[in-house]
Amino acid sequence: MTATADSLPDLVSLKVDVDGHVAEVTLLGPSKGNAMGPDFWRELPLVFRALDADPQVRAVVLTGSGKHFSYGLDLPAMMGDWAPMLGGDSLAGPRTAFLDQVRSLQAAVSSIAECRKPVVAAVSGWCIGGGVDVVAAADVRLASADAKFSVREVRVAIVADLGSLQRLASIIGEGHLRELALTGKDVDAARAEKIGLVNDVYEDQDALLKAARELAGEMAANPPLVVQGTKQVLAANTERQVADGLRYVAAWNSAFLPSKDLGEAVQAFMERREPRFTGE
Repeated sequence: MTATADSLPDLVSLKVDVDGHVAEVTLLGPSKGNAMGPDFWRELPLVFRALDADPQVRAVVLTGSGKHFSYGLDLPAMMGDWAPMLGGDSLAGPRTAFLDQVRSLQAAVSSIAECRKPVVAAVSGWCIGGGVDVVAAADVRLASADAKFSVREVRVAIVADLGSLQRLASIIGEGHLRELALTGKDVDAARAEKIGLVNDVYEDQDALLKAARELAGEMAANPPLVVQGTKQVLAANTERQVADGLRYVAAWNSAFLPSKDLGEAVQAFMERREPRFTGE
């Protein structure tokens, strides 16, 4: 039997609350800044598939606990499992295992986009890397004035592979996406609103959450099957292109991600210094 919001198992990285017809999903970490470790990637699809199946839920608010939405992928927590797959002399077996890992993470993010209930992302503080992948899969993004966004993978020697490069072009346009993805720069809430990454910016986190809940409530007040149908019809405009892009980048990273620059990026992160990339 498919889980509903009420029957979800105990969660470590996410909290789900339902008020009327609106579910609120909150990132909990447990890593600093709600960084996304193994628990998050395991629980995210469980939660969104349950919300999709729950007839009580008609709209979803997705937000982060504390001051920040998410610092993105928890590299130290994930690299332990990935290290054997990313060795410089890895052959077909380890690389195939890494391909499976990437596809699993992609499916977790895609569970948000595939949820038939509309999802409103409410972003405060930092939203980095995997955090941007997650909010790009939502239907609408709102931010508080202190929000900052970064498609930062390029700065740690990774081709972003969980959805930002596939979904953001239809949200912010190809030119803005290329600027963000090729520089890894940070953009504040004002710039995010200007380029269409977020619909509106609010004074603080309290005002943001109030607005997100109200917007989700407006969606939930409409005929639920029509809302779900509208979301699915809108998805048909881009879903094939997104799926093709995700398959391509998963294959690309399984072949080309292992590098001296990636090792240097991880080492520099652990040593809290600027990396020295050599193109190897």
